[in-house]
Amino acid sequence: MSPPPSPAAAAEAPRAPKGPKAARTSASSPRLHTRRPVALLLVLLALLTAVLCASLAIGTKSVPLGDVLAALAGSTDGDAVVVRELRMPRTLLGLLAGLALGAAGAVAQDITRNPLGDPGLIGVSAGAAFAVAAGIGLLGLTSSYQYVWFAFVGGALAGLLAYVVGGSGHGGATPAKLALAGAAVTVLLESFTHALVLLDVRTLDQFRSWAVGSLAGRDAGLGAQILPFVAAGLVLALALSGRLNALALGDDLAATLGTKVAVTRALGALAVIVLTGAAVAACGPVSFVGLVVPHVVRAFSGPDARRLVPFSALGGAILLVGADVVGRVVVRPAELQAGVVTALIGAPFLALLVKRGKLKEHTR
Repeated sequence: MSPPPSPAAAAEAPRAPKGPKAARTSASSPRLHTRRPVALLLVLLALLTAVLCASLAIGTKSVPLGDVLAALAGSTDGDAVVVRELRMPRTLLGLLAGLALGAAGAVAQDITRNPLGDPGLIGVSAGAAFAVAAGIGLLGLTSSYQYVWFAFVGGALAGLLAYVVGGSGHGGATPAKLALAGAAVTVLLESFTHALVLLDVRTLDQFRSWAVGSLAGRDAGLGAQILPFVAAGLVLALALSGRLNALALGDDLAATLGTKVAVTRALGALAVIVLTGAAVAACGPVSFVGLVVPHVVRAFSGPDARRLVPFSALGGAILLVGADVVGRVVVRPAELQAGVVTALIGAPFLALLVKRGKLKEHTR
């Protein structure tokens, strides 16, 4: 009796070709499978480079690309100070937050087997928002440096609470129970947050500038503060990607293949909590990045999580930094927050998924 296929093999195995072209198709398919991920990676890197350059060059005053490169090389002439001290920290913050949200969305959709899987699905965004509102209203927080730690701790505790609630009872942390527990925690914390901000005008004014989801006006050192958390979360997500392929086959088959389902799902939830907590703490609850990007990437890379997770991270950075650039242009001389732009992109995309009947449990 032959052993069961590995998760990666199950995810990647193509259908057997039929007809007179079978031999030629079979012979050429390995080259296609080898070149397609490399081509997609090159495209994503090119797009990311383009939006990063645009973020450094475009603003209230446009800076020629040559001057941008000179500023990065150490020049002190012209607009070098604007590029290095204002736009560079903002761009790096968008890069880190986008990487985190894109990867977190891919992992969340795989551990919950839910096409609506989003970093906010397990309550992390709601927990971060409640912690910031509580810090402003009860402790008088005024600085982004203070917000980031409250938001991170609040998001982490909310995510852990959702996982504990979803993992209790018979069957452990199943995808459906995780989604329901996350929804319950989100609704509860959002009601508390609304109560806090509506009872105090000062809290409302300060909170709404953070909660809209923006890269503008953040302290220059926030990127360095969240960098260790984003790096740790990405490493964990990438390390789990092979096991996520097994989870997508269903819990029973994953266990048959030797995957520790409960441990894998718990570590996946931890990666989502760390990545989302860091991004939301720095930029506010930017919506739809973790939902939209994995769907787009999956259409080109296929369902293999070993490709989906890193490519979604790159896609998340492209979308968030690109949305920030668009927000600087469309309502000049004012700015439209990046969270508003991603919502304008994500809402029609979600409607398109519903129309096309794509909202089905992710299984292979």
